[in-house]
Formats: sequence, structure tokens, C-alpha cells
Amino acid sequence: MTTPRYVPFEVAPGVLFALWSGRADRVSPSTPRTSEVGLMVPGSSAAIDDIHAAWTAKGVTVVEPPHDEVFGRTFVVADPDGNLIRVSPVD
Repeated sequence: MTTPRYVPFEVAPGVLFALWSGRADRVSPSTPRTSEVGLMVPGSSAAIDDIHAAWTAKGVTVVEPPHDEVFGRTFVVADPDGNLIRVSPVD
């Protein structure tokens, strides 16, 4: 089941990770977020840059532009609720 406020991801057979905004009337993008969700994708640094370019073209809010860290190429975006999503390569 997927709704505008609930999106599940199967991370392993029978194991779900879900993003849920709870009660929409209480969610505020101005609330500081102190954690981030990591999205690890296969591929090279160019693959990370390609995802960034595609998401930026769709109007995603970029919090940290692509840059190199000790674990590889990465960037951070914010979803409409202000939750932080870090994209990086698979370890």
C-alpha cells in the first residue's frame, strides 16, 4: 500500500522500511530534522551525479550539492516535509 503520506520500501524479503508523515495537519517543513535517510545506489560517481541532475530537474530541494566524502560521492536533498535524504554509493 502506498499513499501520499505513507510509502513503504521492501529492504529484504519480508522486511519493510516506511516513510510516514503521520498526521498531515501536524507536519511542518520548518521543523528541524536531526537525522537523515540513506539511499545507497549502485554505480560510479557519475551515477550519483546523474541522479542529482535528474532530481534537480524535477525541482527537488538540494541541501548539500554533490561532493566527495570518505565513503564516496554523495548529496543530500529534503523531501516536502523537510526530511533529509542522503544519496551515496553502495558500500
